[in-house]
Amino acid sequence: MLSLSGFTAPWWFLLLFVVAALIVGYLWALGRRRRDTLRFSNLEVLDRVASRRQGWWKHVPPALLGVALILLTVALTGPTAEQRIPRNRATVMLTIDVSLSMKATDVEPSRLEAAKVAAKEFADKLTPGINLGLVSFAGTATVLVMPTTDRAGVKQAIDSLKLAEATATGDGINASMQAIDSFGKMVGGPAGAPPARIVLMADGGQTIPREMDAPRGAYTKAKEAKRAGIPISTISFGTKHGSIEIEGEQEWVEVDDEAMQEIARLSGGEFHKAASAEQLREVYATLGEQIGYETKHTDASKPWLVLGTLAAIIAAGISLFAGRRLP
Repeated sequence: MLSLSGFTAPWWFLLLFVVAALIVGYLWALGRRRRDTLRFSNLEVLDRVASRRQGWWKHVPPALLGVALILLTVALTGPTAEQRIPRNRATVMLTIDVSLSMKATDVEPSRLEAAKVAAKEFADKLTPGINLGLVSFAGTATVLVMPTTDRAGVKQAIDSLKLAEATATGDGINASMQAIDSFGKMVGGPAGAPPARIVLMADGGQTIPREMDAPRGAYTKAKEAKRAGIPISTISFGTKHGSIEIEGEQEWVEVDDEAMQEIARLSGGEFHKAASAEQLREVYATLGEQIGYETKHTDASKPWLVLGTLAAIIAAGISLFAGRRLP
């Protein structure tokens, strides 16, 4: 989708004053011709020697010429358009919570199983040029796949995700940042490391450490991600009614939207809420559009140049044929 967004050389618009002056001059010339005609003393002779009146048609060529000059002036100003194009250089780390709370069945068949399905769809639909990696975290974090364009390897690792005790969200963020840094050093050329983003999917309940602002805490690591220029897109997955069974006892595992929202804010990313498998797929689809494409300003002067040239040609043609005289 294209939309006019700006001009690279707007000073060329000053030529419109010249066009306006030509229009004023043309109107003045018409008025002077009428006055000169009325001064002709012998109207009978004038009627014989004067050209047959052409009506409004005689004004069409100069009008089209004026339009052509305006269109060509706009072309000279360098109009640009916003165009969404697929990214061919970016890094995304998919960071998934595999703590025991993810076995809650408030999202069928379970939070983790629904997350696997949606994550694999996200991998399939992500722009092919983007390098995708995978980190899982519970009590500790593990880089399962370094950033790669091989989607099969990422999906296989997603299928292998297993539940574990505790939740160290800060460690998950930290592992993702380290993977991004290592990959950036390997592929970074003259243009530097590719832009990167972390997609963090969790229910928000950090247990290691207890304090979110602790050195290993999620808030601390989110601030570090902000300084590193790595925004975190958080997906708070689950409901307020989730529960799991531990040693025969039912334990509530409510989703912590506030914590996930704060992680996104501190890192300069966006917060997303998903309370069902369908909503999770919609969130991933939205992220795929945001991450997989970028908006660039491209040259949009060609249509103006073509229209201006056509208007000038038509003006010349009408002037030529309408102005012909029979011998």
